[in-house]
Amino acid sequence: MTGAGPRGNGPQGLPGISVTGRRAGTFCLLLIAALCVQATRVQVFEADGLDHNTANQRLTVERYSRPRGDILVGADAVTGSAPTGGRYAYKRTYTDGPLFAAVTGFASQAYGASQLEGAEDDLLSGTDPGLSGWAVWDAVARRRNPGGDVRTTLNRAAQEAAMRGLGSRQGAVAAIEPATGRILALASTPSYDPGGFAGSGAADQAAWNRLRLDTDQPMLNRALRQTYPPGSTFTVVTAAAALANGVVTDVDAPTGAPSPYVLPGTATTLVDDTPECDRPGQSLDTAMVLSCNSVLGYLGVRTGLDRTAAMAESFGFNDPGLDTPVRAARSNFDTTMDQSQLALSSIGRFDTAATPLVMAMVAAGVANGGTVMRPQLVDELTRSDGGTVRLMKPATYRRAMTPEVAAQVQRLMTDAVERGTGRDARIPGAVVGGKTGTAQHGVDNGATPYAWFIAWAGPAGSDRVPPVAVAVVIADSGAAEATGGGLAAPVARSVMQAVLGG
Repeated sequence: MTGAGPRGNGPQGLPGISVTGRRAGTFCLLLIAALCVQATRVQVFEADGLDHNTANQRLTVERYSRPRGDILVGADAVTGSAPTGGRYAYKRTYTDGPLFAAVTGFASQAYGASQLEGAEDDLLSGTDPGLSGWAVWDAVARRRNPGGDVRTTLNRAAQEAAMRGLGSRQGAVAAIEPATGRILALASTPSYDPGGFAGSGAADQAAWNRLRLDTDQPMLNRALRQTYPPGSTFTVVTAAAALANGVVTDVDAPTGAPSPYVLPGTATTLVDDTPECDRPGQSLDTAMVLSCNSVLGYLGVRTGLDRTAAMAESFGFNDPGLDTPVRAARSNFDTTMDQSQLALSSIGRFDTAATPLVMAMVAAGVANGGTVMRPQLVDELTRSDGGTVRLMKPATYRRAMTPEVAAQVQRLMTDAVERGTGRDARIPGAVVGGKTGTAQHGVDNGATPYAWFIAWAGPAGSDRVPPVAVAVVIADSGAAEATGGGLAAPVARSVMQAVLGG
């Protein structure tokens, strides 16, 4: 009897592989393939998300493993970095932190970054590809360049004047160079020291908690991120719209505004604060000098919703993407409302609300012959050795009106300062145009009014574009009577004098 060969021998007599073994091998190959797919997904497709996950401490350790680039005002750094000797090798420091907090924001090991520290974080931390001529190789090698510097547009003297003028009151200042859009001052009070919580220890946490619980909200950037009813400062926009659309052709001619002026479709009279406004048919110039609500409300209705809204939008209203590069809150002018609401909106009431930045853009656009420049807070981004990464250039935002109409509005504003409610903004040797605003708010308008003033100023006799435009709002003055002329105009004057060098 012939014996059978070994079970399962192959053709060459090699031991065979059982069905179970083949299945196990196949399963192992599938596991290896799945592992490769997972590793590829994590390391390639999800790498960026994981790198920037807030729970990824490695990123924070790496970010603070070396000194951070600086933010400069003029030639002076207003930030720095200090060694800690801890897990995070360096932490952010600030020179005159409260003075510049509305501009720099904070860079904290525990709480992230805000304002310019946040908007320009890639450059300051050294991860911006523009810092190296070999960006692809640096990315492959994961080599970090030294952090770059951010050169701001700020005028130190103007910033100091703004903060000094606001003092301990809640308020904000935005000052702009009309011809370029460069932001010369950006102040918000009360302020805070961003260096107080730059680290990650118990003291930093305590400082952060105190600031977050403070009812005065010192970390709120009131110049960029807070909107207020602008009151009669908005009548500069209304007057510009009326002139640009031929509703008014002569600023000295009677407007035909009735007195009293009853809001359309209602029995409600639009009340003026000044008895001199009660004469019917006041001219536009007189109405701006005396701040006559009835005349400007009437002109807003005559101009119409679409044309008034278009003028407002040319100055920055209703723009949700106004970046400096720090994003400003959206200033509001409703585009759907009835005529009575339009009358109120035309004098800065109803739902009209603006940031100090946008109201500074209004004054700057008038000063610049009707061309509104895009506001910018950064002049230049540089490498640590001073080489330019990006140089910012002036850019037109919108053309609000013709130079001829702008000249008429300039006259209205200068008359308001020389003969009207803005007298406290007068500067010897300078031409100043401005407009006051006192905006009621609260239940039954019972809260202390917001005191506003917007203005521009230039040397007397000069035909050049005035070098400064400013908006000031004082939100909680503590004064028994808050008016734009009495409270905000002197602050604006001091900021403009600082820019003019007087």
